[in-house]
Amino acid sequence: MNLIKSLLRSAALATLLLNGTLMAQSADPYLWLEEVEGAKILGWVKERNAVSEKMLSARPEYAPTRDGILKILDSKDKIPFVSRRGDYLYNFWQDAANKRGLLRRTTLSEYKKPSPSWETVLDIDVLAKQENENWVYAGSQPYGPNTTRALLSFSRGGADASVVREFDFVSKSFVKDGFVLPEAKSNVTWLDADTLLVGTDFGPGSMTDSGYPRTVKLWKRGTPLSAARLIFEGKASDVSVGASVPRDSVSQHVVLTRAIDFYRGEDYLWRDGPLSKIDKPDDANFSIEGEWMRMELRSDWTVGGATHKAGALITAPLVKYLAGERVFTTLFSPTATTSLSGTTDTQSHVILSILDNVSTRLEEWTRPNSLTGMWTKRTISAPFPGTISTSGLHDRLKKNDPLADAYFLSYTDFLTPSTLSLAHAGSDARETLKSQPKYFDASEMKSEQYFATSKDGTKIPYFVVSQKGIKLDSTNPALLNGYGGFEVSEQPGYRGSVGQAWLARGGVYVVANIRGGGEFGPSWHQAAIKNNKQKSYDDFIAVAEDLVARKITQPKHLGIMGGSNGGLLVGAAFVQRPELFGAVVCQVPLLDMQRYHKLLAGASWMAEYGNPEEPSEWAAIEKYSPYHNVKKGVKYPRVLFTTSTRDDRVHPAHARKMVARMMEQGHDVLYYENIEGGHGGAADNTQRAHLLALEYAYLWMQLRNDK
Repeated sequence: MNLIKSLLRSAALATLLLNGTLMAQSADPYLWLEEVEGAKILGWVKERNAVSEKMLSARPEYAPTRDGILKILDSKDKIPFVSRRGDYLYNFWQDAANKRGLLRRTTLSEYKKPSPSWETVLDIDVLAKQENENWVYAGSQPYGPNTTRALLSFSRGGADASVVREFDFVSKSFVKDGFVLPEAKSNVTWLDADTLLVGTDFGPGSMTDSGYPRTVKLWKRGTPLSAARLIFEGKASDVSVGASVPRDSVSQHVVLTRAIDFYRGEDYLWRDGPLSKIDKPDDANFSIEGEWMRMELRSDWTVGGATHKAGALITAPLVKYLAGERVFTTLFSPTATTSLSGTTDTQSHVILSILDNVSTRLEEWTRPNSLTGMWTKRTISAPFPGTISTSGLHDRLKKNDPLADAYFLSYTDFLTPSTLSLAHAGSDARETLKSQPKYFDASEMKSEQYFATSKDGTKIPYFVVSQKGIKLDSTNPALLNGYGGFEVSEQPGYRGSVGQAWLARGGVYVVANIRGGGEFGPSWHQAAIKNNKQKSYDDFIAVAEDLVARKITQPKHLGIMGGSNGGLLVGAAFVQRPELFGAVVCQVPLLDMQRYHKLLAGASWMAEYGNPEEPSEWAAIEKYSPYHNVKKGVKYPRVLFTTSTRDDRVHPAHARKMVARMMEQGHDVLYYENIEGGHGGAADNTQRAHLLALEYAYLWMQLRNDK
């Protein structure tokens, strides 16, 4: 009703009727596939699954691929990545004996051993059996000053919506009469030991159009959730609102955030009194680290007589900033080839991860001893090129912490298994703690970076991983991956499943760094959003054409793969250029871009794609929406669509409806929908191995052309 009223108030109504938008929605014969569950729906799903599984599981590649991938996923030699909490390092672990996983812990001295002794804190398999629920562990929210308590989240089947329960790490049990939130897409943070700041589904009007919390309430221990006091409220059109509590903030402020859309928001400071809005650009990310405020910019900002570039990271003393002073230290300013990938804090330093032509370099900034002192920079010597990840170990609430300036450093590239090292700010010396096993023989393989020229002349980088002796005779099966959205960067990384299932069998693996991603900062992303989204697809197609021009492969041997926004990418690509591809793996995709904003979390992505109800924006969206451009009589490659019934982020109806439409048009398509799995497509390692084996069996079937 609200939509109809809005349309009636708008002069755009006539235009919408003329271009058929309203009529097209009402005429969609596959709206019934938007029902998530139900006998008819699941019957349709199981019928499609049976066809695909029968065909693909019979392929000679399927069983060895499934077994090999499952062995990798369940390997006891994989790196158990950890996070520090008090005197312990915590890890979530899944293997053949623990399908749903163990939450476990050890000490740093024990962790350094080749085979550490682990103490189980919570067995999710046992919990699921006891409670007769298909629980998937979804993370924890520890209470800072008290290392014995945390809020643990569990989802049913891997969905985003989760149940939150208070847990005691001493008794290793849930707290009797402790905090419990029912299943919802919640956000929650500790204010103190007996108080939470909660955003959840409080009933009608409490959630945004995107399906996330619209309010933040203060909830006291021992009181019902219904008695929680409202302290902050956004609008229904917002993406969400939330709260964060900087644990080491000298001012003890709470930061309340209203996400207006995916890239713009307002931040407020609160401490049981009036709200104080933070002066910043709407599209800047604001944070507090101790005595310092920090801001990462998405657009140029002229303030205090200086202009700070989009993509820059600036900092200033928090008390001075709140008092109105606008003098900043610039910790990072982008160049044509560099962008900021992330930050890690130790007690006295900030470690910057900087992408340089899509590989990571590290810089270390030392905080001054006083608010009037100067920051100093040091370049960290680390492996290059590849991808480096860092995470701090400092317990900010622990005096004389021996790990105050320590951090974990992990390095990987396409052919190098991950290594995890213990590093210390101020030095390049590192202690290797763990190394990932070699899951395939990379000694005769190489990784190279090339550049393709897109339709508008922009140079698009991409990586090619192949055998060293590859023949440029256009006969090589090649798999091209991409994403190109939401400022997400596609970086080099060791993928055991890709190595075993694809590279070791003679396939070529390609990763495209197209616009819409974050590889070269905000401008690279903003160049391909909303009315310019087609540029992502132009870039991807240009990389495909460049692979053919270099005779690395040819269309009948070229496959493409992408998930979520990447599913939209490959969907748009094969519909626009069907003759260019021999195989398409379209995973948990967006495809119906006329109704995406009405399905689950879709409304939160309008800053990326645009609003289909605005005629000028729909005019651009309609040209690439795969569901609206697939046609009868066109020869498309046989496509494999995969999704999950429990995906409550990207609705499974996108894939379902596309398959139904293509089948009706007479196209040969394959479909697999995992009943569990959420947006990741699988809930445990067995499901992941099965899904990946189906996909690789399909790729070899298509690209060897023996179908």
